[in-house]
Amino acid sequence: MTTQQQATPPGGAEWQQRPERSSLFMLRLMTWLSLRLGRGASRVVLYAIAAYFLAFAPTARRMSRDYLRRVLQLPTPAAVGWRHLFRHFLSFASVTHDRLYLVNGRFDLFDIRVHNQELVDQALADGQGAFLLGAHLGSFEVLRAIGRQQPGLRVVMAMYEENAHKINAALGAINPQAQQDIVALGHIDSMIQVHELLGQGTVVGMLGDRSLGLDDTRAFDFLGDPAELPLGPFRMAAILKRPVLFMTGLYRGGNRYDIHFEALADFSSLPPRGRTLAVQAAMTRYAALLAQYCRSAPYNWFNFFNFWRAPVPRPSRSPEKNQPTP
Repeated sequence: MTTQQQATPPGGAEWQQRPERSSLFMLRLMTWLSLRLGRGASRVVLYAIAAYFLAFAPTARRMSRDYLRRVLQLPTPAAVGWRHLFRHFLSFASVTHDRLYLVNGRFDLFDIRVHNQELVDQALADGQGAFLLGAHLGSFEVLRAIGRQQPGLRVVMAMYEENAHKINAALGAINPQAQQDIVALGHIDSMIQVHELLGQGTVVGMLGDRSLGLDDTRAFDFLGDPAELPLGPFRMAAILKRPVLFMTGLYRGGNRYDIHFEALADFSSLPPRGRTLAVQAAMTRYAALLAQYCRSAPYNWFNFFNFWRAPVPRPSRSPEKNQPTP
């Protein structure tokens, strides 16, 4: 794998270039109010947040309409009414709000149902770790509930360094005692760290639906049109020869979440020459599972940018600066 540049380059991913509409101060304020008022009372604020996005976030509104038109199989974006948009933004606000309680260990507030957990047990049966590949679909934070049911199960997130700083800052604002194990990708020793963790039986989580703009990507059919998905997570799992499970934690309204696991690929006995075809097959299945669960819970998709746009051309580099890919 090539070494990832630390700074966001020109022509980087669209989602990276859009400033976030939140701050650590507002996160701390919302956390303080939510934990003191309780989940039920503080949820009233979520309707105001959803209304704000509906009224004052035209780009998010346009991207929501484009996605909902696809997933709901409506004839045109104009057929997506304001009720659909409001429900989409409300789901996003609800999942973000619930994260405050999940990070603080308040699993008692939720009805969390786990489907196909035996797949996790099977993947870890040989004492080695496995990969969990998720997406910005529902809540990845509810995975903490699995650790609560299985003491000793360690889950580490692998993400690029800038995102690692952001999530650690956000978690610190929510709960200074909360610790999120994170491996920062983009360093020479990142693969070594992940390999060591897998050898210890650790579950390594990654999100496979966003690229950093300079990542290698491939187009796969997703909700009827081609969408670019990054190869990095799949290549890493193939190189390290471990099983990969698809995971999503869908918000079903009220206090209910459904955690789903699906078998995605098993690279544990993969010959090197079969890597390319195996990665291709895994990515095809990932895109199909992503579409399946989007249709199952259409308002759980939280990529508010042009997911189906053409890939950004990567800047050319002189041959002597290219590094070999193992």
